[in-house]
Amino acid sequence: MAAHPHRPQVYAIDGVVPVIEPGSFVHPSAVIIGDVLLRTGCYVGPHASLRGDMGRIVVGAGSNIQDGCIVHGFPGGETVIGENSHIAHGAVIHGCILGANVLVGMNAVVMDEAEVGESAFVAAMALVPAGRRIPPGHLAAGVPARVVRELTAEERAWKRGATAEYQHLTRRSLATLRPAEPLAAVEPDRPALQPLPLDPLHRSRR
Repeated sequence: MAAHPHRPQVYAIDGVVPVIEPGSFVHPSAVIIGDVLLRTGCYVGPHASLRGDMGRIVVGAGSNIQDGCIVHGFPGGETVIGENSHIAHGAVIHGCILGANVLVGMNAVVMDEAEVGESAFVAAMALVPAGRRIPPGHLAAGVPARVVRELTAEERAWKRGATAEYQHLTRRSLATLRPAEPLAAVEPDRPALQPLPLDPLHRSRR
């Protein structure tokens, strides 16, 4: 992992040490425990928890796990998040398999032995029950979550852009995120943030 002024909270258990590959960024307030394999180019946001203390967690390259997410599993099982996946703020991923390029919306829950197919969306606030299968390229929504429809080309394109935004944030964070003292006033030459251009998803549906 690239050098950073504040190390993330990483813990071994039963002699098993997490693996964080180079090019990934883990916020210092995030917690990584045990049998966690975080592949290259991932972003783990503030206060996320990846607890590999009962079963292995694998996070594919280029994925993001945002603020306050929880990733955990049952004893002996494996929790897999495929490459280039997008786990939004507050989501819970528990003992399930997510394919590549999946989006799980804010505060959604995906339960044990559920499978979310490649490039599928789980809507914000949805609950995917244990054992449920979401087919590739489809939207699942509701409590319990049901397959609503196939995703549009616009939605798929937006997802690719949103994930690219977080991959860019990974690089920005590794390069420039530092502790700082607050200013007492706005400076006249205040610098601008440097995200990629991205509109909210609802605009792509108009």
